[in-house]
Amino acid sequence: MRPSLVMLALLGAAPLSAQQIAVDTAGSGALIQQAMEKSEVMKNLQYLVDVIGPRLTGSAAMRKANDWTSERFKAYGLTSGLEAWDFGVTWTRGPASFRITAPFERNLVGHSWAWTAGTGGKTLTGPVVQVDASSADSIAAYAGKMKGAWLILRPGATIWNPDGPAMTPADSQAMAENRRRAFAQPGDTSEAARKARQQFNVDRPWLLKKAGALGILTDGSKEQGLMNMSGSPNNVSPLPNVVIAHEDYAMFERLIAMGISPRIEGRIHNTVGKAPVKQWNTVAEIKGAQYPGQVVILGAHLDSWDLGTGTTDNATGSMVVLEAARAIAHSGLKPARTIRFILFTGEEEGLLGSRAYAAAHAAEADSIQAVLVLDNGTGRIKGQALQGRDEFEQLWKDLLAPVNSLGATDVRKANKGGTDHLAFIPYGVPGFNFDQESRGYNHTHHSQVDTYDHAVPDDLIQASAVMAVTAYELANLPVLLPRGNRTPVTAPSPAKPSPGVAR
Repeated sequence: MRPSLVMLALLGAAPLSAQQIAVDTAGSGALIQQAMEKSEVMKNLQYLVDVIGPRLTGSAAMRKANDWTSERFKAYGLTSGLEAWDFGVTWTRGPASFRITAPFERNLVGHSWAWTAGTGGKTLTGPVVQVDASSADSIAAYAGKMKGAWLILRPGATIWNPDGPAMTPADSQAMAENRRRAFAQPGDTSEAARKARQQFNVDRPWLLKKAGALGILTDGSKEQGLMNMSGSPNNVSPLPNVVIAHEDYAMFERLIAMGISPRIEGRIHNTVGKAPVKQWNTVAEIKGAQYPGQVVILGAHLDSWDLGTGTTDNATGSMVVLEAARAIAHSGLKPARTIRFILFTGEEEGLLGSRAYAAAHAAEADSIQAVLVLDNGTGRIKGQALQGRDEFEQLWKDLLAPVNSLGATDVRKANKGGTDHLAFIPYGVPGFNFDQESRGYNHTHHSQVDTYDHAVPDDLIQASAVMAVTAYELANLPVLLPRGNRTPVTAPSPAKPSPGVAR
């Protein structure tokens, strides 16, 4: 081996401080040209969301999406396959119908919160009552009101009227404060108190069912009738939980405040699986020419909620990752390190697929250069949040330099939560989630209008170029990035009600 190659190999194995890392931007032009001029991102996106459709983890459509994306990676010249992980029980949404019966009659649009029970083939009719269910004692105190009723458990969201005057800074601040108060935790922040609150959240639907409640109503928390879906197999509820439009939720609150008791009827058919099942992450890669055992990971989550077709959350991110893979593979460039492309499942239920992958590959964590994730809608990439790794500020400015002209310029000291990069950070792996233009993401995500119509083609093409360029540059750095702090990792497990709670 020539001395220069020996030195490069040594550098590749021994991390240096972030301030010493030089970025080689050679090849960026070829990647940008490939991504911007020959894009297939919209063609792939349309097939995924319009033909395969919504991809609830555990569903047949989810497996179909796994298989299809693996074949697309192979068609672009990559090696690809599926990696299994343990999920939990499946849940299938069935038909549902709801109606307001008093103080007037009309249909009520509602959707089951995921991993909650149906009505057992019955139409359940009763009043809507607002109760305090913040503790076992308060549930006991309100038990008389709960029997035979549909329950409102918390005040409705604070929603700005889009048809009224424009929001002022003071209005925005007041709304933020209202949200903070609504989600504020009790003062005790000890680990024991946190676990107690977590256990109570598991116990609550069982306690409410035992008290004779018919079901729970949940605020859609968005304007203009938009819904907001969630749920997890780690907390299966025996009680129906129905998401309704904010406008209807707020109306029920107003009627109750007037002393008028609204009444509704509902019938829900859902199916909960009997035993845990396997699910799969789609994994593909371009092998590194010099350090094949060292890896840059580009990721997005392929699963979605099922009210719409899961376009902006997160078919867009998944198809950008697929397109970045195509651009790199078809550019003719050979990265020094392996670039691995992972489309995770189970993200919507608690980052379950990425956590399973990170745990299964924990022994390889020190060989992962970085994890880059895209999961904030259809908007173009604006830049990068440093995720507590402020020492990488100059590095990220240098990584983004070739795509500054595309609008990816901002590097900020901030942490981002709620998506798959978080699964790798406890292992010391540098993990990042790109900043994007919002493009209405807070409206579309988890809702019934998360559809192809809301995708922005030029933004997704730009994002593909940015991901391809930064991944390739990271693969070609002369060193591995410094590791972050390692923290204990506990695998999420299905929650069970306390002994004596379930009957």
